[in-house]
Amino acid sequence: MTASHESNQPTDSPARHRQPIASLWDDARAAAMSEPELLLYRSNLLGSDLRITNFGGGNTSAKVMMADPLSGEQVEVLWVKGSGGDLGSIKLDGFSTLYMDKLRALKGRYRGLAHEDEMVAYLPHCTFNLNPRAASIDTPLHAYIDRKHVDHMHPDAVIAIAACANSKALTQRIFEGELGWLPWQRPGYDLGLKLEELSRAQPNLKGFVLEGHGLFTWGDTAKSCYETTLAMIQRAEEWLAANIEQPVFGGAAVTPLPAEQRAALAARLMPLLRGKISKGEYKLGHFDDSAAVLEFVCSRDLLSLAALGTSCPDHFLRTKIRPYVIAFDPANPDFEQVAASLDEGLARYRADYVAYYERCKHADSPAVRDANPIIYLIPGVGMLSFAKDKATARIAGEFYVNAINVMRGANGVDSYVGLPEQEAFDIEYWLLEEAKLQRMPKPKSLAGRIALVTGGAGGIGQAVARQMLAEGACVMLTDIDGEALEQAREGLAKAAGKDNVAGFVADITSEAAVEQVLSACALRFGGIDLLVSNAGIASSSPLEDTTLEVWNRNQDILVKGYFLASRAAFRTMKQQGLGGSMVFVASKNGLVASAGASAYCTAKAAEIHLARCVALEGAPHGIRVNVVNPDAVIRGSRIWDGKWKQERAQSNKIDADDVENFYRERSMLKLSVLPEDIAEAVYFLASDKAAKSTGNVLNVDAGNAAAFTR
Repeated sequence: MTASHESNQPTDSPARHRQPIASLWDDARAAAMSEPELLLYRSNLLGSDLRITNFGGGNTSAKVMMADPLSGEQVEVLWVKGSGGDLGSIKLDGFSTLYMDKLRALKGRYRGLAHEDEMVAYLPHCTFNLNPRAASIDTPLHAYIDRKHVDHMHPDAVIAIAACANSKALTQRIFEGELGWLPWQRPGYDLGLKLEELSRAQPNLKGFVLEGHGLFTWGDTAKSCYETTLAMIQRAEEWLAANIEQPVFGGAAVTPLPAEQRAALAARLMPLLRGKISKGEYKLGHFDDSAAVLEFVCSRDLLSLAALGTSCPDHFLRTKIRPYVIAFDPANPDFEQVAASLDEGLARYRADYVAYYERCKHADSPAVRDANPIIYLIPGVGMLSFAKDKATARIAGEFYVNAINVMRGANGVDSYVGLPEQEAFDIEYWLLEEAKLQRMPKPKSLAGRIALVTGGAGGIGQAVARQMLAEGACVMLTDIDGEALEQAREGLAKAAGKDNVAGFVADITSEAAVEQVLSACALRFGGIDLLVSNAGIASSSPLEDTTLEVWNRNQDILVKGYFLASRAAFRTMKQQGLGGSMVFVASKNGLVASAGASAYCTAKAAEIHLARCVALEGAPHGIRVNVVNPDAVIRGSRIWDGKWKQERAQSNKIDADDVENFYRERSMLKLSVLPEDIAEAVYFLASDKAAKSTGNVLNVDAGNAAAFTR
């Protein structure tokens, strides 16, 4: 199997081949922009480069004179990135707007460090122009700095310096007095007041480094603030590159497996691991064997550095404070030995996490959360990350890559220091963070599920995928037509997001190809929960004119293909231990014989009986198998666009243009059956709405008395 991601040897460290961070500011483009538009422009530029800040991380602000909507007078307004936004994709409505005079007046309400969380509740009272965008907890950090434009970024290079044991001395040495330094403090109102004091007491500063956290920079214009931010990051990168001791991470302890072996092992391991951590909530996975990851997981210092945990709060909020290192020796790649070690290893990790919670909890702390790891490091192989949705799993992995880069820099020039355990806990279980979690929308009905749809490029396949995606599932499409498959994937990704849908070209009549599809599904998402067998053809001819080639083609695609897909999915579902659901898209012709279609009808009847057989064997494992029987789904059908329409028209002695009307009028309800109708039925049977249904047949044919199930 070929992996669908880039793989490099660990000696090819990205830190050694990065292009310098260059200004992307376009004066001509910026000339016509208002101050809020300049803030947006600056924010998007900063957020477009992960070397500057992580996805969803960082903050930008500008203090702007605007007309008060009530008095018409000019007032100073703070524009600052609102809660939960991402700088790279933010729009103007992603910024909070607050009256600066009211923010300054809040100082009179402040009762000290023990009460600073209550200050967040006052922020809505400072809202300018009824802006519904909620202000973030970082608002005071921007409001009280005595500059018009402020950037707060999380660049790996600066965090590496901030996470050193001697970060204060290094900050002075590297930035030569242009940046100040503050000891670690949780973001909040008190830190905002300290920033005000620092910016006023040392007016020549261009910003400061916050220990263990990140970088603040400022300027009098949007452009100068942006370029100062870039200059400070570039200076940190250049200094680290010139001073990091080699080899990093203590040098290599193991040699990575070849790329295909890494991908193959991850594809085998992910469903097994997913099953063990998804008992309370379905998880989705992501695999990363990039150069930075391999350099770390193959190093001598892997265990000691991983145990120290992450430093930047943005990192461990996404990744937990520390990862789980899976015991694996790439020189002796014994999968069964690794699999046998997981239960004990996971139990130990969960026990350690609960002990951490018990040591650090307060009287009002939220209840302990899921104690399973998020990040899994495998020597010689790479990194797995699991979360409740695919994007979160991918982003968690990206954040741990940031943490790896920080550890590389810090340990290469000094001694890396993780955030103290109690400080980490106080952020992870911060009541304000808990309140944010409680405001999250209720998960959709298929959240965390992984669906494989065969025949995914066709009308029914795309409709099924669209329905599954809308209900929160991730979908792997497979089809033999690569061009049509890519068009389908692109269209679905535009609506559902590129993280949630993938495609794999395969011939489902090939045993090897089907195994590759399941491996690709596991590697991309973590396993499989829902199989929709939908690949199909159709043929029509009198019995005496039906060739053995036509007969075998129907049997190969409609019977063997369904058997191979269900067998492969069954094996993975059984390994996961999470149950599962299969839906076969068969046909009315599986129940009702049609003259002139013996090959097709026989194959469809075999599909239905195969589903019943799989349902019998699947029941003890919680694997349900049901059938949807469409009839005459003509619109959007690649089958009906071809020879089948002509053959059925000829068989029924009508013109090809009259086929849809013929079948509609033949039905009891006088209705056309559409791909979306089939998708609704498939979704029902696949979902927990039909949790007590297996071995059933659901007709979606607008009514055909001959096809009534008996």
